[in-house]
Amino acid sequence: MPTSPPMRVLIADDEGPARQRIRQLLRKEPGLDILAEVADGLETVDRILNDRPDLVFLDIEMPELSGFGVLERVGPEHMPATVFTTAYNQHAIHAFEVNALDYLLKPIDPERMAHALERARAWHRSSLVRGYQAQLEELLAMVRNEGQYLHRILVKEEDHHVILRVKDIQWVEAEVNYVRLHVEGTSHLLRTSMSNLLAKLDPRQFRRIHRSSIVNLDCIREVHPWFSGEHVMVMRDGTRLTLSRTFRNQFHELL
Repeated sequence: MPTSPPMRVLIADDEGPARQRIRQLLRKEPGLDILAEVADGLETVDRILNDRPDLVFLDIEMPELSGFGVLERVGPEHMPATVFTTAYNQHAIHAFEVNALDYLLKPIDPERMAHALERARAWHRSSLVRGYQAQLEELLAMVRNEGQYLHRILVKEEDHHVILRVKDIQWVEAEVNYVRLHVEGTSHLLRTSMSNLLAKLDPRQFRRIHRSSIVNLDCIREVHPWFSGEHVMVMRDGTRLTLSRTFRNQFHELL
């Protein structure tokens, strides 16, 4: 039976000791080929576009261009599997968790590294490319809109407009080219995408739990385990929503 070719890995970090730590941990793992090490964002962009690595360890704080700048410049559609690294950036960490993306805190823990590699290998073997691109796009949108979260939303009805307080929205569901905003006893249609809306909502209050659902954390009444690693969330209005495995990691404090 033919063996799979090794995953080609790019290490991007401006700190020599950090690159050395990642390199040491990777050399203990089978099926990996360290393609190159780079120390700034611009060179990282060049390497990703020209060498096409399968996996990149991407530091957030780099000279010339940050890790988020690299993501923006390359584009989510061209990014390989990515494990973000950071010394400590609370907003970045929250953004990674909200979008179910892998990150490593420095100094890097071997167990966390092993888990990140396991997920990267699974993604590399799978065909879930579009789903991963969507997660990166939502991360970018969230970073762009930091500090610009909505407090009110204007919704057009048949012959008038309704002003909704964002904190009153209990949950949101996708409906083709619209989203449906559920508030106490009623709901409203808004013409936008789930990704665009989520980027404008404060991640401390709103989280995506499924590709078709966003919830207000203050409106979750109960959480129950279900099948295949999924959970069911019972909202304040009694609605039962599925928390998919893709987004489960960001709810570890509730499970």
